Parts: sequence; C-alpha cells; structure tokens
Amino acid sequence: MDRAEAFALVGERITAANLVYHCVAAEVIMEALARRFGLPDQDVARWALAGLLHDLDYAETAEDPARHGLVTAELLAGRVDDEIIHAILAHAGKAPMETLMDRALFAADPTTGFVVAAALVRPDKDLGAVELRSLLKRWKEKAFARGASREQMDTCCETGLTRDEFLALSLAAMQGRAAELGF
Repeated sequence: MDRAEAFALVGERITAANLVYHCVAAEVIMEALARRFGLPDQDVARWALAGLLHDLDYAETAEDPARHGLVTAELLAGRVDDEIIHAILAHAGKAPMETLMDRALFAADPTTGFVVAAALVRPDKDLGAVELRSLLKRWKEKAFARGASREQMDTCCETGLTRDEFLALSLAAMQGRAAELGF
C-alpha cells in the first residue's frame, strides 16, 4: 500500500478532521524517527504508513476499546506487512512491544496531542512558534494535555532517544508539515 492509498483509506474510515490530523501527525513523527534511526527509504515509508494507519478503526471502536487495533489489523491484513500490523496492535495494547517500530509508534501516539495542545494554548495558535523549552516546561504540568500520557511518551527512551531528543524531533517533524495538520 502506498501513501496515497493509505490516506484515501483514512479519509474513508475517519470523518473527524482532528483525528485525521492526529493520524498525519503520527505519520510525520514516525517518518522522522525512521530517518533519525538511519533506516533505508523503503523502511521510512513503512514506518510512516504505520503512523498514518494506526487509528484507522478509532471511529468504529471508540465506544468499544477492546476492539481498537484489532479491527485495523483485519482491515489491513494482506495490504501491509506484518511488522506494521504488529506495531498497530502493540500501540493499542493488543500485542507485546517487540520491535523498534512498536516502541516508536507507542511513544509517538500521545505526543501528537501534546504538541498540538502546546500550539493551541498560544494566543496565535501557531505550531511553528512552539519551542522545545515550552514543551519541556509543560511536561511537568499534570493538568496540561491530560490525555497525553507522559508515561507512554517517555517510552521513547526505549528507542535510544532521550525525552528532549524525542520531543525536539517530534516538534520539528510536525512543524515541517503544519499545513497538513490543520495549522
């Protein structure tokens, strides 16, 4: 499956614009992580697909979280490789985290919301104006972006990156494609 086909599938299955933006944000973070880890272009594309498709079933499973990830795995069987499906299942807690892709997607998922929240509290709501130091300051504020699990984001350390490196990479990736994220 190429990116165009994957994005079309996201558009068919997800009607809420903010959830589409979330999927694209996860895509750009996963792409940036794959590049940071020095993966070949083919793997960079696979990592990006994992990010883009990871919440494909969310609209359908929001009221039944026990099925989240499983429906996506069924939809993608035979269309993407097993590593992508495993990472999607692992991000939803339906498979053990075994690979670097699994760990990266698990950490990237809540990070999108954390970075977006940092932009939305700014008077200008400008993602491009968000700075790493702001993210690090907000990290300590438990009430800020409460749904973005700090514990889950901190699993970035299992990829070999520090929190600061991971947040800087995620922020830069999202800023680089801000227009696709609704900013």
